[in-house]
Amino acid sequence: MDDMGYHEALALLDWQIELGADEAILDAPVDRFALEEAAPVASAPPPAAPAVPPAASRPAPPPARAAEGAAKANAVDVVAIAREAAAAAHDLPALKAAMEVFPHCPLSQTATRLVFADGDPAARVMIVGDAPGREEDQQGKPFVGKAGQLLDRMLAAIGLDRAAADPESSVYITNMLPWRPPQNRDPSPEELAMLGPFVRRHIELADPDILVLMGNHACHGLTGQKGITRLRGQWTEVMDRPAIPMFHPAYLLRKPHDKAKAWEDLLSLKARLRKI
Repeated sequence: MDDMGYHEALALLDWQIELGADEAILDAPVDRFALEEAAPVASAPPPAAPAVPPAASRPAPPPARAAEGAAKANAVDVVAIAREAAAAAHDLPALKAAMEVFPHCPLSQTATRLVFADGDPAARVMIVGDAPGREEDQQGKPFVGKAGQLLDRMLAAIGLDRAAADPESSVYITNMLPWRPPQNRDPSPEELAMLGPFVRRHIELADPDILVLMGNHACHGLTGQKGITRLRGQWTEVMDRPAIPMFHPAYLLRKPHDKAKAWEDLLSLKARLRKI
């Protein structure tokens, strides 16, 4: 402290402390700018890869994620299984038996019984509806409730009857789903896809001249199209045979003013039968 008195040096030290300098490193000052010019810039070494703990010490995945992974690992193609089971059925009794033991549709666990078909399998007209309701689930036959009673009157108006002994005037009836969905809810796309192979095999074995797609879900399941109010009455082709979409009788019970349109479709069906 040759050039600086004690009190001046103490005051300067206090000022440095206020600026944040709290430790003395060297006795002599260092020119940091000169050091930066002289020293080469060294590239920083690449960061080390994080250590991967052994499998035994890794945390286990959450239960939900583990269950999801197990489900994916054990997932099966239920549509392919249904297609294989349906193709193996060489007649209608064998098809019904294959559907009864098909284990991949949860509806079979909640429904009372399988609803396979009604009417004459040799009939020229085959009606495919949507799904069984409560009465159908109890009796094991399609279209036996109020909607079924209306259907019988509609068919009788053009000379058709499910109980007729003559294939010319009888009909054969089934549904896209053979089991009743809980609370009569709509069939899901997954259910339609899963059970579709059985319906198509059913059509192949019955071999009708004409198909009636009765309801929006029957149209969706067999043509891939939705919107029964737009599609009804317009002839199309399903599995190399003519098919006509029509209102489901349950819909007509809710909206009776559309019965006139259903009558038009019935007359169109009658006229088509005369041509074939």
